[in-house]
Amino acid sequence: MVSSAHPLATEAGLEILRAGGNAFDAAVAVAAVLNVVEPAMSGLGGYGTILVYDANAQRVQFLNSSGRIPVGVQSDFFRAPAPNYLQNRVSAKAVSTPGNLHAWEALSKKHGRLKWPQLFAPAIRLAKQGFVLGTGGASTIQAAFSDFPDHAKRIFGNDGKPLAAGERLVQLDLAASLQLVAKRGASVLYGGELGWAVDKAMRQAEGFLSIADLKKDHAEWWDPIKIDYGGYEVYTASPPANAFDYLVRLGMMSRFDPKALGHNSVAYLHHFAEVTKHGFWVRLRYAGDPGVVPPPLDRLLSEEYWTEEAARIDAKHAKPFVPPKASGAKDSHTTHFVVADRWGNVVSATQTLGNAFGSRIMPVGTGIWLNNSLAYSTFEPKGNPMDAHAGRRKLSGDCPTIILRNGRPWAALGTPGGHTIGQTVPQIVMNLIDFGMRIDEAIASPRISFVEPDVLAVEEGIPVEVRNALTALGHHIRVVRALGNAHGLTIAYDSDGKPAQFRGGADPRGSGSARGY
Repeated sequence: MVSSAHPLATEAGLEILRAGGNAFDAAVAVAAVLNVVEPAMSGLGGYGTILVYDANAQRVQFLNSSGRIPVGVQSDFFRAPAPNYLQNRVSAKAVSTPGNLHAWEALSKKHGRLKWPQLFAPAIRLAKQGFVLGTGGASTIQAAFSDFPDHAKRIFGNDGKPLAAGERLVQLDLAASLQLVAKRGASVLYGGELGWAVDKAMRQAEGFLSIADLKKDHAEWWDPIKIDYGGYEVYTASPPANAFDYLVRLGMMSRFDPKALGHNSVAYLHHFAEVTKHGFWVRLRYAGDPGVVPPPLDRLLSEEYWTEEAARIDAKHAKPFVPPKASGAKDSHTTHFVVADRWGNVVSATQTLGNAFGSRIMPVGTGIWLNNSLAYSTFEPKGNPMDAHAGRRKLSGDCPTIILRNGRPWAALGTPGGHTIGQTVPQIVMNLIDFGMRIDEAIASPRISFVEPDVLAVEEGIPVEVRNALTALGHHIRVVRALGNAHGLTIAYDSDGKPAQFRGGADPRGSGSARGY
């Protein structure tokens, strides 16, 4: 089973599975194709967070592909009174070390069955031959086109105008880069010719990332974090990922019995809104590089803490959000995909460039968009744990999730959405566990999200009478079309404990697909 944000990426994953590859092989193929068909969202110049279940070891692991902040970063460039400090937060100076390719290689080397070049064949083919743009992809290109360098405009445009829906996007430079990767491995970016092209582009644009940063990069395997929720083991990424706030939300909601409150009832949504505010506060207060300022997870993920904080919730009135400090950016353009194979291996991966097309910098001749991940730092006050600290690990807000039931993977899911990620995922988990929904139903169900400074974003699918009742409780409602673009799957087993049935879910808010064979 594969579920991803683009049907062509889903098909690429199935192609690899049909060829005898496992979930880890398919994950590399899916990620590479998403680089081609969702160029604004992820790719070789990006970063992310990957959770895997290794069926042989019967173990969940977190693969950190977020990279480190360049050693030459000077965070004062991102604050007043530095000239153009707001622009610096999203352009060349905001580029951090891209970690995706090293993570793909780590998946292949540690767990893969097929040869590395085979995993890139679908992406190279699509980059060379092109594919027809849909309305979503075309609109994303159109919105960013004016910021593109001229060589990128020639790829993503025609006669000086952005490509439109129905036109074919061909990316020959990216195809050549992917061919180099397929032939020579990740080293071509982390010290090889692609790396030097990145270094040159960064020097020309006065960015901080250098070839030295690329040479030092490596993928990192970590133990994940987990909680028990309703008899299920819910795993997600550990710090340096900032996913712990999502587990705090789940833990606090367990104190209220969501099923008794009623799905998407006024009481349920009010309690979750108040809980999710506290989760947001927790992330702002405790996020940090585990090698420098590790979050106090023993306390944050304890039942005592959940009970203590849940007792502070007022069931009849919304409380204003009082942050411990200012936060960073609130939105992102990201992608998530999940893969499961016949042997019981599972991959749940979130990858991104930061903003759409990242920093809008593409080293000439590479077809690779570079991220602007430092846009998601917190710059005030200076020196806070989420500031752009030179050389430290980049803190991501991704929440890839794997849920075990009776010791075996039962569900895998995740979503893009910036600071809404850690709020969307627990709602899907509660839909699955508390309300017994199928994965497709759990993903499609309407949801809410807290947005700074004191707004509750509510999807259109929440009835007007419920919105009005939430307003009467003191929530400042903003109706939105969609929150996130989640993907997930569930697995059923036969009497021998072998995977027997897969069910996938692709978010109807997007244009992706979930398919199996």
